[in-house]
Amino acid sequence: MTGKQGGQWRSMYKRLILGTLLTGCMILLYCFSIQQINFNPPEVPVPYSCAHSPSNLYPKPATKSQNNSSQQCSPKVDIMFMKTHKTASSTFLNILFRFGEKHRLQFAFPDSRNDFFYPSFFQRSQVKDYKPGMCFNIICNHMRFNAAEIEKLLPLDTTYITILRDPAELFESSFHYFGRLAPFTWKIPGDDKLKEFLLDPHSYFDPEGYNSFYLKNLLFFDFGQDNTLEPEDPRVEEGIRLISERFHLVMLVEHFEESLILLKDALCWDMDDLLFFKLNARKGSTVSKLTPELRARALKWNAIDWKLYQHFNQTFWKRVDAYGRLRMAKDVAELRRRNREMASICIEGGHAVDASSIQETDMQPWQPIGEKSIMGYNLKKNVDKAHQKLCRKMLTPELQYLTELGVNLWITKLWGHVRDIINW
Repeated sequence: MTGKQGGQWRSMYKRLILGTLLTGCMILLYCFSIQQINFNPPEVPVPYSCAHSPSNLYPKPATKSQNNSSQQCSPKVDIMFMKTHKTASSTFLNILFRFGEKHRLQFAFPDSRNDFFYPSFFQRSQVKDYKPGMCFNIICNHMRFNAAEIEKLLPLDTTYITILRDPAELFESSFHYFGRLAPFTWKIPGDDKLKEFLLDPHSYFDPEGYNSFYLKNLLFFDFGQDNTLEPEDPRVEEGIRLISERFHLVMLVEHFEESLILLKDALCWDMDDLLFFKLNARKGSTVSKLTPELRARALKWNAIDWKLYQHFNQTFWKRVDAYGRLRMAKDVAELRRRNREMASICIEGGHAVDASSIQETDMQPWQPIGEKSIMGYNLKKNVDKAHQKLCRKMLTPELQYLTELGVNLWITKLWGHVRDIINW
């Protein structure tokens, strides 16, 4: 063995040992943290609404039908956003954060981390500084949905929103992002582990394995349902029905701008509230293009999510038809024009760059273990004063924005140091 090869092996062993030890410590820390906060606080009824009519929440004319009849409405501010995994939800979170700051709203944030102790079911005791009867406007961090606990936290007039993604594409993205965190994937041979897995998933998948939920019907799991059911199980249709009854708007990643226009219509927001840059996106060289055969296999493996997606794809286009196709096309074109304008004002070079090319540490996005495939942005050096604040807000990654909003992410940051050692 040459000295170079020996150094490579020593480096690999070092990373493996350090990664194993530190990951084990993090798992223990997470377990102890969960035990500390699981208690049943007294039930105090929350107000009907937490919209306290701040000075910048003013009524405005809103066209609600195609016959141009107008009526007065005020922006809705009591919002539950069910943040599903790998569904452009970080991009939408940036929109919510800016809206919340604009209207001085009260967020229900997790304590010491960026999620509500996922994958455990949400408990209102997990909310930072929670006291029974408190009034919160917005909750939007990752959780495993628990309707009963959400109802005890948020006001009755809360609008429930979520977003879905084509299950085949979501599975591919999840496999890439979370695959190393699921030990059953470690035994998959070959360079193309995704393909090898989909050719015979049952020979590798362990339903009881650590983090296995990331790689089978992840959407259904996020909604608090059993992701290991057979697709024909009556509980699947019942779960979809419950989601339909609970959520007022289900957006689609593949039609993100159309989704935002429907959101604007439902919540009486302004077009300015919808401006966005795509955050937490993977660079093209790491995005797998599923063949028709692998796509079919991925949909079969995630058959419950496929049922869920098909149901809400139908309801989505019914809403678009009710809104008006021509009206929708006009509004989407306007949103895209304004986003392009903001990109030319805010972003150096006008596009996302590799993590290694991001100049400011505060603009570095969170990376998956073992890779630096998530892209980010460089803020232009000489942005005019009128746009400086907005540009920086729009480009700020999720974790940094949470810190700005007052969330102490010491557990998440500690895990970040572990990840950096493993990535080294």
